[in-house]
Amino acid sequence: MKKIKVLVVDDSAFMRKVISDIINSQNDMQVVGVARNGEEALQKAQELGPDVVTLDVEMPVMDGITALKKIMETDPVPVVMLSSLTQNGAEMTMKALQLGAVDFVPKPSGTISLDIAKVSEDIVRKVRIAALARPQIRRLFSGAGSLGSVARPVSPGIPLSRPVGGRLEKLVLIGTSTGGPKALHEVIPRLPGDLEAGVLIVQHMPPGFTASLAARLDGISGLRVKEAEHGEVIAPGTAYIAPGDYHLLVMTDKETGPGRLLVNLTFDPPVSGHRPSVDAMFESVARSFWGHIVGVIMTGMGQDGAKGVIHLKKRGAKIIAEDSSTCIVFGMPKAAIETGQVDKVVPLPEIAQEIQRML
Repeated sequence: MKKIKVLVVDDSAFMRKVISDIINSQNDMQVVGVARNGEEALQKAQELGPDVVTLDVEMPVMDGITALKKIMETDPVPVVMLSSLTQNGAEMTMKALQLGAVDFVPKPSGTISLDIAKVSEDIVRKVRIAALARPQIRRLFSGAGSLGSVARPVSPGIPLSRPVGGRLEKLVLIGTSTGGPKALHEVIPRLPGDLEAGVLIVQHMPPGFTASLAARLDGISGLRVKEAEHGEVIAPGTAYIAPGDYHLLVMTDKETGPGRLLVNLTFDPPVSGHRPSVDAMFESVARSFWGHIVGVIMTGMGQDGAKGVIHLKKRGAKIIAEDSSTCIVFGMPKAAIETGQVDKVVPLPEIAQEIQRML
């Protein structure tokens, strides 16, 4: 059996040792080299040709963000970031995902996590997923067809007005996982600020990181983008991101008047293996909202969202799935397409336009 070759990059000798031991304990993967900083990482990546790189965010000499940029520009390879649970760590992680990192693992207790073994299963799972994405990463980030610079500021043609309030007659629902932050940076800034729909987003992500994702998207979008808060009214022209570890559901409230829908955050058990879950959000909207709905399934591992699209179609929703040509992992869109309920399969750069057309 061919093993997954991993390069481990961290400025802490302790972290390099523990992460290497976690990876080498698996029958299907092995550490082929270690590096202490970004400069060493670039050199080792060229010499060793790893299938996956685990990359610390904060390092001396050359930090993880700079190293990631150079890796994606010179010899693209799947990268899994290791991040601290600080605000700065979360912001840098979001930047890394926007630049092309496949996924990240939060260190449980800071830069040098003596308890890093607590997330050993997470490390192993995400290295395996990253290895599966290797051919797609090389294709997407090499040559003229690169997605390396797809995220861009709002173009002059997009209205920057941000209406708050008004009767909610339309909803856009977006579900995504691995590769999702980068995909969202491509789609959300291309939607107009005066969109006549509320936007609900489930991105599989642990607590502590979704607020940074929302802030980054808000800064480059005409839409108002925020982390969802329990009980707030869902308004047109605003995108709400499910907080890590909470389901993003909806509810009605007679006191808010007709045509009003509220955010309902719950800590109910995981659905389809996830909390937040795309299926849970889709099914909740199908039960509670009778307006016009557009559902979108983008890049991600697994099948979350596939059951939900069936419920949405019964309410007359239009469904979009991301085409395999632009997915980092063609799992969730593929599962949705296989239900026979998807109306349109389009590549990532065309999703925002398709959403507006369906609305």
